[in-house]
Order: sequence, then C-alpha cells, then structure tokens
Amino acid sequence: MTDSPNQPPEAADAIKGMAEAGTQIVNFWRQGIDSWAPLLAPLAAAGRDKVHPRDKRFSGTEWEHPVFDLMRQGYSVMSDYMLGAVENLDNVPPDQRARIAFAVRTIVEAMSPANSPLTNPVALNRAVETKGQSLMTGLQHLTDDLKRGQLTHTDPQAFRLGENIAVTPGKVVHQTPLYQLIQYAPATESVLATPLVIFPPWINRFYILDLTAEKSFINWCVDQGITVFVVSWKSADSSMSEVVWDDYIEAQIDAIDTVRELLDVEQVHTIGYCVAGTTLAATLAILAARGEAHKVRSATFFTAQVDFSRAGELLNFIDDAQLQLIQSIETDGYLDGRYLALSFNLLRGKDLIWSTVVNNYLLGQDYPAFDLLHWNGDVTNLPAKWHRAYLCDLYRDNKLVKPGALSALNVPIDLTKVETPSFIQAGREDHIAPAESVWKIRGHFRGPLEFLLAGSGHIAGVVNPPAQMKYQYWTNTAPVSSLEEFVAGAAETKGSWWPYWHEWLERFGAERIAADGARVPGGGKLPAIEDAPGSYVKTR
Repeated sequence: MTDSPNQPPEAADAIKGMAEAGTQIVNFWRQGIDSWAPLLAPLAAAGRDKVHPRDKRFSGTEWEHPVFDLMRQGYSVMSDYMLGAVENLDNVPPDQRARIAFAVRTIVEAMSPANSPLTNPVALNRAVETKGQSLMTGLQHLTDDLKRGQLTHTDPQAFRLGENIAVTPGKVVHQTPLYQLIQYAPATESVLATPLVIFPPWINRFYILDLTAEKSFINWCVDQGITVFVVSWKSADSSMSEVVWDDYIEAQIDAIDTVRELLDVEQVHTIGYCVAGTTLAATLAILAARGEAHKVRSATFFTAQVDFSRAGELLNFIDDAQLQLIQSIETDGYLDGRYLALSFNLLRGKDLIWSTVVNNYLLGQDYPAFDLLHWNGDVTNLPAKWHRAYLCDLYRDNKLVKPGALSALNVPIDLTKVETPSFIQAGREDHIAPAESVWKIRGHFRGPLEFLLAGSGHIAGVVNPPAQMKYQYWTNTAPVSSLEEFVAGAAETKGSWWPYWHEWLERFGAERIAADGARVPGGGKLPAIEDAPGSYVKTR
C-alpha cells in the first residue's frame, strides 16, 4: 500500500508508525517462538508423520520450525478426530449426519493455524521482510472487502466486459424484461443449418462461457461454424419480485421460437448449464406435452441436475432453519447475490475463503488477474419468490422427477415424456452438481442419451478449451446401469471434450448453409439493439 500523492502528511506518518509498531510486535513474538525451538525439535521430528503431505496450507518450509511444526501436527490430529467423531455418531439419520459433518468441517477449516498472523510462520516472515508493510496492505484489503460485503479474489480492475473479457463479436437482437438474446457474428463462410441456443445459469453471469478468447466456449463454437445465440439473464431487482420458474421456462421457449422465426428454421440445438439445464429439462417436458417437441433437435446439459436425491453438500442448506434465514435476508423481493456467493464459497472453504484470507490479508499480496475468479465474484441477484420455491420444490422435496408433481405454464411436468436426443456432461470432481446426481437424468428421459464424464469440477470441467490440452474425459458406449459401471468400463481421452461433443452434435444434421442474411446479427428481421455482451450483464 503506497502513500497517495494527496494523502495528508499526518496520515502518512500514522501509517508509517503503525507499520513500525507492528514490526516490533512481530519481532518480539518471533524471538519468543525461536527460544523454544531447541527444546521442541525432537518432539516435532517424532510426530512429522501426523501432517497430511498434500495439505497446501502447511507446505512451506517455514512450517518445519519446531514450534510451528507442532502447531500443524496438533491441528491435523485434532481435525482428524473431530471429523472422524461425526462419522462414528450412532442413531443419527444420514441427512442430519451430513449437516453436522459440513458444520464441523467448516469450523475445523476456520481453526487452522494458517489463518492467524501469529501462528502462520510464512506471514510472520513476510511481515519482518517488509517491515510491517504486508500487514498494512492486508489490513487495507480487509477494510475494502468489509465495505463491499464480499471477498475479493482477483484484481477488480483487470477485466472489462467487452474489452478483454466477453469479447466474442455479436449483437443483442431481442430483449425482454427478463433476458437479452445475443446473436454472435459468424467467423466462417458457411455455418450449420441448425443454430444453437445456449441457456447459461440465471444464478451467474453468462460470460463464464465467453471468458478470454482462448477460453471462450462461445467463440470456439462460432469458429466451428455454428450459429450461436446466448441468453443473458437480468440480475434481479425489486421489479422482479413476482418472477417464478414459469417465467424462466417461458423465456426459454420464447428464445427458441425467436431464433426459429428469425432464421426460418424448424429446429434448434440447445444447451442448459447447471440450473438453466434443470429449467431446460422442464422446458422440454412442456414442449413434449404440447406436441411441440420437434422445435428442439438436441439438448445438451452441462453439469445439470433433475433428480436432487443425491445433490451433495448444497442439501445442507435446505432445512426449515436455513430457509427461514434466507427469507430474513431477502430485500425488496430479491436475494442479494453476495449471500449466494458465500454459500458456494463455503463448499470449498479452504480454496475460496481461507486461502484468500491468507494471501490477501495476512501476506498482503497483490490480487491476481484471473478471469474465472473475476467472473466468480461478479454476483447476480435472484428473485426471492422463485429462489425459495426452487430450494423447496427441487432440492428439499425433489418434485421434478415425480410426474405431475410440478406444473408450469399450466402444464404438468413429466420428464418421462422427453424423447429429445440429449448429451449429458458431468464433472468428476463437481462439488455443486455431483456426477452421481447428474447421472440420474438417464433414469427419467426416454430419448437417446450420451453421457460424458469430464475431468475437474463444475467450472473447469466445462470450460476446458482444446488448445490448453488440460484434464481428460471418459466415455462408455456399452449399456450400463450405474455411474460405477460407466466408470469401470470407460475409455479415457486426454484433453478437451468439446470436439467430441461437436461430433455428436453433427450427427443430428451436418448440412451447412451460407453465413449471410439473417445469419449475421442484425441482418434479418430483428435489428441489432446493441453490441454484445449487452447491458443486462453489466447491471449491478
């Protein structure tokens, strides 16, 4: 943290004085710890095997100091005991045990000696080396985050929508109070005759699929000769207090019909990511019930769930007490996206909360320029009424897989009526939509299904461009009845699964037409409203 040229001299002197005082305290503390080292060295060496070798929190050589070594050893023993005690609880229902385990794990992660400036030797050394400047910078980071009510994971000035992120050329060609429809400009002389409509999660900004050009799924699809449309959902405000699931389903149908009419095509391909995939499943069921299933040639589901019986740790947030808490923090008919961000961060507390505390507050490091973390912190608000219904009807009561238990647009939802060819992608390490939960789609749809298991998790498992040659994916064409059987007989392929999906897509029509007329944004019946990425994605 450098002095501002407009900073009063007395303020600069106060900051300098605080830094010097902090350095003296740290030096005094460190000298006291060092005095114990000779006495404790044999004891620390004898218990070194108690430390988990893959725990990055304690991997630095500074932790080999006998005093800090014993701290991490004691913490490892204590955390193993506490987590093991939960597993051994008798006469406790499985769902309650899971909630207790989640709570205990959250507490244990918070208790780590790595999280305190007085028990983290890396932070202590850093404070001495910088003469207290790291502590002052960390304090400024903490103060800024308290003001914004949210952890900062990346440099907030590093990315600008439409300039160095979400830059695939396109135009907004259709707009409603709930969403904007973006059409992307063709990059090839010819394109597939059947266009693609992508529904990203309405719980996040759409540009997770249009990060930097090298990572953009949207840009990659355009380069393959696909006419791509993407829905950009509006972040909720007080005007959306009465928005419910029916509205999102109606919006998906509206987007499908708008593209069909604009391009004069009978069918579209669709993609639903996460919760938008759940909504897409309901949309397909309603179209089938109306006799309109022909409008969708294929459906692809990125890490999407329809059967929530094995929905993972998010189920820990779904009980009467949690639902009452959520209702208490709703404002003007919507739920502030910062609360949702905290809930998701808690699922990976070590990586998304405590590592940030250590790096940004204790070490005073500069924020990295990381596009994915920038997107992760760019939160969206949700309509409160629909959010509560989603948690109750889907997560708690699992009604979507019970034919007729839910209705939308006055049509009972029955997933067993869905015969649309579907591609189902799951992430092996997904902590939001576990692979075993995504797999369950296969037990409800009746059309031809292709299941693919991707390496990594909920985001990196999807956003894995071929050029990076990262991770892997598994496929298995044999008839199997469980995810375990699928994995046991699966073939592993290194790298991105995107080309595999593209080959699958072309099975349902490889015909190409000239990329002109309505295939160019603004060149058809719908004039361009504004440039991509549009204004809805920028609304805070």
